[in-house]
Amino acid sequence: MSHRKFEAPRHGSKGFLPKKRSRTYRGRVKAFPKDDPSKPVHLTCFMGYKAGMTHIVREMDRPGSKANKKEVVEAVTILETPPIVCVGVVGYIETPRGLRALKTVWAEHIGEECKRRFYKNWSQSKKKAFTKSSTKWGDDLGKKEIEKDLAQMKKYCTVIRVIVHTQMKLLHRRQKKAHIMEVQLNGGSVADKVDFARKHFEQSIPVTDVFAMDECIDIIGVTKGHGFKGVTSRWHTKKLPRKTHKGLRKVACIGAWHPSRIQYTVPRAGQKGYHHRTEINKKIYRIGEGYKMKDGKVIKNNAATEYDLADKSINPMGGFPHYGEVKQDFIMLKGACIGHKKRVLTLRKSLLTHTKKRYLEKVSLKFIDTSSKFGHGRFQTPQDKAAFMGPLKKDKKE
Repeated sequence: MSHRKFEAPRHGSKGFLPKKRSRTYRGRVKAFPKDDPSKPVHLTCFMGYKAGMTHIVREMDRPGSKANKKEVVEAVTILETPPIVCVGVVGYIETPRGLRALKTVWAEHIGEECKRRFYKNWSQSKKKAFTKSSTKWGDDLGKKEIEKDLAQMKKYCTVIRVIVHTQMKLLHRRQKKAHIMEVQLNGGSVADKVDFARKHFEQSIPVTDVFAMDECIDIIGVTKGHGFKGVTSRWHTKKLPRKTHKGLRKVACIGAWHPSRIQYTVPRAGQKGYHHRTEINKKIYRIGEGYKMKDGKVIKNNAATEYDLADKSINPMGGFPHYGEVKQDFIMLKGACIGHKKRVLTLRKSLLTHTKKRYLEKVSLKFIDTSSKFGHGRFQTPQDKAAFMGPLKKDKKE
């Protein structure tokens, strides 16, 4: 560059290059937390579906802060987390080139929603997946082979991961194909891990077995896609002056005469969004139970706090826009999180040990907003609306 009137830092981070579309729709875990054999065996990941956002009121407990003992309003994201089902176990051995899968053992019965993942077109297929492997559990020879594989895992493997899938039938979504992932087991000896996996075959594992209240977790997923965008939107470069020839949402100088190539550091137009990202330190404000039956009644009271008079569910009036109603267990996270509504997100235990006050803070919610998220919501529950509006014409009995 020749003489410049102003110097400025570059636009956009180079750390996220190349900005291209993600290879997978589901967030892939590149690293699992460090194993600690002194702890009991536990899963390190879970999968959830983004439902939408709302806000909460809570009293801050942060000595030394100006907001200490004051009420604060914070945005929260709701992720629906139905129980996941364990259908297999994989053992890995360490080699000089990294981990290598030694043995995989599948459960006897694998649900249809899980099998759908192995087909492009389920309805026209012969549906033969796992028919051979499930016969192993029936005869003695096969059982011996399974026991031999599990014994080999216990003897040689260093890392044990379980194969889990989500339960789409609980979500009432158009999609019937489950999302499958491998989740590492941490804690205990290798033998304990293999026994844990074996015991949980075909069992559903709720989110409460993996995460707890006030825990900080990481979210891995694919961001909302925005298609092909120019430099102003993609790199947030300055717009050129109004009188510019041939458009002003451009970069004026895309490099010097020599080297006579365009450098990779120069902002260019291209794909924006639908990138694979990991966000760390998302605090869990609440783990809520789904709707459940008790004495022949449906209990929906999963968003009430001590300050609420009436029962209310987490669903805003009219449901979450572009999602519907959350009827299964859910997790409430502080702040926003990546992805579109209905997007599957991978929740992972944190890789760090948190010592800071703000991460260890105990959270007690005073109020969860359930007014309509579609327009200017005025009422928290349908009962509030009925009490305020009085009898309506549409409710009149003929």
